Amino acid sequence: MTQAQTEVEHRVPSTERVAVRVVDSDVHPMPRQGRLTDLIPEPHRSKYFLSHHVGDTIVYDAPDYAHSYAMRIDSFPTDGEFAGSDPDLAFRQLIIGAGSDIAILEPGLRMARLPEITQAAASATNTWLAQDWLDGHNNWHERWRGSISAAAEDPDGAVREIEKWAGHPYMAQILIRAEPRPAWGDPMYDKVWAAAVRHNLPVACHLSRGNYETLPMPPVGYPSYNHDFMVTYSLLAANQVMSMIFDGVFDRFPTLRIVLVEHAFSWILPLMWRMDAIYAARKPWLEIKRKPSEYVKDHIKFTTQPLDYPEDKTELTRALEWMEADKILLFSSDYPHWTFDDPRWLVKHLPESAREAIMFGNGIKTYGLPDTVPVLPGQVKVF
Repeated sequence: MTQAQTEVEHRVPSTERVAVRVVDSDVHPMPRQGRLTDLIPEPHRSKYFLSHHVGDTIVYDAPDYAHSYAMRIDSFPTDGEFAGSDPDLAFRQLIIGAGSDIAILEPGLRMARLPEITQAAASATNTWLAQDWLDGHNNWHERWRGSISAAAEDPDGAVREIEKWAGHPYMAQILIRAEPRPAWGDPMYDKVWAAAVRHNLPVACHLSRGNYETLPMPPVGYPSYNHDFMVTYSLLAANQVMSMIFDGVFDRFPTLRIVLVEHAFSWILPLMWRMDAIYAARKPWLEIKRKPSEYVKDHIKFTTQPLDYPEDKTELTRALEWMEADKILLFSSDYPHWTFDDPRWLVKHLPESAREAIMFGNGIKTYGLPDTVPVLPGQVKVF
């Protein structure tokens, strides 16, 4: 039995601490089968979740999807549960084996057609995450940080969830979805931004898959397959960035922090150029107070996964330097998905001058994390 396994069984953190060198901003825990049902508040549990069958909404053509559902095969626990459902297995693979020091947990939350239904699912998800991952038994090592799931399309309900969980010592951010309409610059969301600012929590947005007309739709209509659907999420994020900037969200909430998770990031460079050009040409007609690129660098972060990796590595290096990646990027692994980026691999593709900021510095600052954690015998060190 390894030292790491002994520590897991005894649940005893070390009194010695070590500097945080990797903050993983995108890790996906999963509830065990049937775990959320009893946590969903009534009447939504009986009227919707126990009687409403939800099927797939779009073809998902990830490699080997039929066998492993786009997950790492080794991330499925031996008890037959789904990948990411076992905190101890995730701890051994991600923290001990891959070297992440702190991991931001971002549970999946499918957007329902009715806002109150999505909010009910969010409520259950928050309770499950607190009880099954962030409790003293499963977070004895102090490496997990949670997300407060909220349905922004129901602002009052979202604020109730934020107020309920904001004081939890291991809840590090608020988690919403990008699909709801109208765009985030609309004042209807101001209650959500105000709650985030009040509790000094960043608001993260993770790509998701809604139902029916809640799917993000490009101007030419719904995509046919997963590959073009995934690309549209960058377009969706770009629209939300423009909406927040040009509609004055960051002027109304000057300390608001936004994290765009798994929406890629290379597109932000030409978008900043374009927005700044429009700003220069139409400044007399605009009410925002600064260049759009300045709002991006001060208020918005992007995760590294998925990494757009050109054949010529020097092209990536130049793009990272031009966009000042040391100011806007957060490392993410996307564990336990098949697209998992090992931090030991990712760090090699970053400009040396930006490595510390991207791998842990920006994460510590964005999420308000400690800069040390208890020592774990046998943990891999990334750099």
